[in-house]
Amino acid sequence: VQLVQSGAELRNPGASVKVSCKASGYTFTSYYIDWVRQAPGQGLEWMGRIDPVDGHTKYAQKFQGRVTFTADTSTTTAYVELSSLRSEDTAKYYCAGSDGFGTSLNPWGQGPQVPVSP
Repeated sequence: VQLVQSGAELRNPGASVKVSCKASGYTFTSYYIDWVRQAPGQGLEWMGRIDPVDGHTKYAQKFQGRVTFTADTSTTTAYVELSSLRSEDTAKYYCAGSDGFGTSLNPWGQGPQVPVSP
């Protein structure tokens, strides 16, 4: 299993960011892709998941309206886009394969840092 994510990206408040997650080493459509973030000094925060089979998404309520997950089965790549960024969105953004029942594939993506600062 390998999940390779795009690099760190600095953003201004109010902007958007899109992070990619390229999956290999397993059948992309056999597992959900979960998105999890970790702000500096904080715990892990689950953002939601996407089913690559049909694009069905589930978003954590906190992010409803600001986050979009997509998945491209032709390139086995998933994406998270977060809009209207605030300083509180400064975090590392991880992707992980998931069975939807609390078990994740290992390893996760490397979790690029997204600093949000004027």
